[in-house]
Amino acid sequence: MKFVSTRSADPVGIERAIMSGTAPDGGLYVPESLPHFSVTDFDGSEGFAPIAARFLAPFFAGSSLADGLAGICTRALNFPIPLRRLPDEPAEVSVLELFHGPTAAFKDVGARFLAATMVDIIAGGIYAQPPVTVIVATSGDTGGAVAAAFHRQPGTRVIVLFPDGRVSPRQQHQLTCWGDNVISLAVRGEFDDCQRLAKAAFASDTLNAAHNLVSANSINVGRLLPQAAYYAASSLEHYRATGTASSYIVPTGNLGNGFACVWAKRMGMPIDRIRFATNDNTTIPDFLRSGKYQPRASRATLASAMDVGDPSNMERLRALCGDVDGIRDLVSAQSVDDDTIRATIQDEYQRHGIAWCPHTATGLHIYRQLSDADRASGHWIVVATAHAAKFDTIVEPLLGIRIEPPPELAALLDWPADFATIDADLAQVERLI
Repeated sequence: MKFVSTRSADPVGIERAIMSGTAPDGGLYVPESLPHFSVTDFDGSEGFAPIAARFLAPFFAGSSLADGLAGICTRALNFPIPLRRLPDEPAEVSVLELFHGPTAAFKDVGARFLAATMVDIIAGGIYAQPPVTVIVATSGDTGGAVAAAFHRQPGTRVIVLFPDGRVSPRQQHQLTCWGDNVISLAVRGEFDDCQRLAKAAFASDTLNAAHNLVSANSINVGRLLPQAAYYAASSLEHYRATGTASSYIVPTGNLGNGFACVWAKRMGMPIDRIRFATNDNTTIPDFLRSGKYQPRASRATLASAMDVGDPSNMERLRALCGDVDGIRDLVSAQSVDDDTIRATIQDEYQRHGIAWCPHTATGLHIYRQLSDADRASGHWIVVATAHAAKFDTIVEPLLGIRIEPPPELAALLDWPADFATIDADLAQVERLI
């Protein structure tokens, strides 16, 4: 399969799409066409990695990675992604737990898959001579997942750009504890400043020529494809058990997680309705309501990984669906403010004794706001994006309990941190790399 820019139609292979990140015209790579599946296409495939390999196979057909795709999925997607039924609920609702990877966030899925594909591409000698420099702008979770996935990987180094003072303490530690081939930079500003720095670096012919720059943000199609696969796998799991489709509520900031769900639905997976949950950065719901896309500076919220005022993947969504009416036919969106996030974390703990992160709380609140008819109309899946222990300074005071970090996260917290603080100035980035 070939991939084209959202702004032009010059096709490239998936190796080039992954290693370039963005297209030369500044657009984002998307498949020339989306394959279409039926549920019977997955007969004989059990477990996330085998289902992902089947789901992703058409995108890698004819590439140097095709024969090794199953092995990539086995190596990269080697942690559980359970679909957990919420107990004692009057209607069917489950939570898709995406936080059982090495850095306890859903970004582990895309980051580990991307690292595995990039390492194989570099080893095959079909791109550029190593080292390749991976630049990632993060609002919290992406950078830690990318750093973990690429840490000590041959032929690579990583530059992590994160907004100074705008991530949780544990998130910051995950961004800055690696060393070796990972350089962590705290940027004075907000996530959008980090994203602008990354885009400016990719637009610099000088930097690209000197450092073989590649992107690991959700602008990279290699991040989105495996994310679409977990929507395929979870919807298929429920369909196999019941013969019915599932509807999803997806917390989303830069729109990668939300757009991946849209892709899975458009590819024929048993997905009914899709609702995006945002925090108090309301660019997406405002656009769907007014029909006017108006990016703005991001606002700091409790759900910091979703603090995005100009979501990059909106370009993909608009390219796929056309005008705003086409997008409204596929998705709806609702914002959730900090006071409601706090109340939801407390309420859900009282209901079920489960502590959820602020991002997952936005999705759970939207589920609770559904009408009785909507809740009763079918199975709903709320996407849980991170472990509550990553946001201990928020969640623990609200609940009056200590949340033990999962073992992988606990181990990282013992590593020493090392980072530099810079202005949102490309020249400073250039000097450090």
